[in-house]
Formats: sequence, C-alpha cells, structure tokens
Amino acid sequence: MSNKRSHTGSGPSQRQLRVGELIRRTLADVLNRAEIHDPELNAMSITVGEVSMSNDLKVATVYVMPLMGSVPVESAIAALARNKAELRHRVVDGLTLKYAPDLRFRPDETFDRLDETRRLFSDPAVLRDLGAADLDQAGDEE
Repeated sequence: MSNKRSHTGSGPSQRQLRVGELIRRTLADVLNRAEIHDPELNAMSITVGEVSMSNDLKVATVYVMPLMGSVPVESAIAALARNKAELRHRVVDGLTLKYAPDLRFRPDETFDRLDETRRLFSDPAVLRDLGAADLDQAGDEE
C-alpha cells in the first residue's frame, strides 16, 4: 500500500485548511505585535483574512486588507512583499513543516463580494421574486 495519498476532492484537504489557518494566525500575530523591522509596515493595521495553501503546501496565498482603508491595499501588499523573507521566517518558527511555504500576498475581496451581494438582494426585481417565492411556500403549507 502506498504512503502517498492524493486528495481528489474538489476543495482543499483538511491538512491544507489546517496549515493555512495556522499560517493566518501566525501572520496576524506577527503583524499585530509589529515584530517586523520595517517602520512603514508596522505603522499599518492589516487584516489577514484567509490563507490558501497549494496541494504540496509549498505556496501560501495570503489574502490581506488594510483596516478601515487606512492605506491603499497596493501599498500594504508592497510592504508585505518587501518583508516576505522575514515574515516567512517567523511563520516557519511556529510550524513543523518539511518546507517553508512561499508567501504570496493578494487583496482580500471578501468585503467587496459581500457589498455586491447586499446590492443584489436590495434590487427591486430580486425582492419581487423573493416575495413571490415566499407566497408560493405559504400557499403550499395551507
């Protein structure tokens, strides 16, 4: 029997999720405590929303967003990218992985998608359709 198991599901494996969450927490702690030797980065309040791992756990895509729009997201990503080696070192210290994952920083668009969803649900046509669906369900229950 082979020791190598491949994940054939459509989503990430439990190990990918677990490692991603550990990296997210570690990065959030490091950024919160301002442990990096970059005054510009330490002056920013950055939220680490999610970390997704590649199948081989060698690449971590980190989704970040500056709090309250304090700085442009591009500036935050540039500051994080400048300090990628030190951040990577801090992450590896807290984990027992065979390889130190390469950190790639991307803007977190979760809030933008949430705003778009709210806008869609407030559309009169959608409200009309949802109201008709509620009436259909009420009629079926009687």
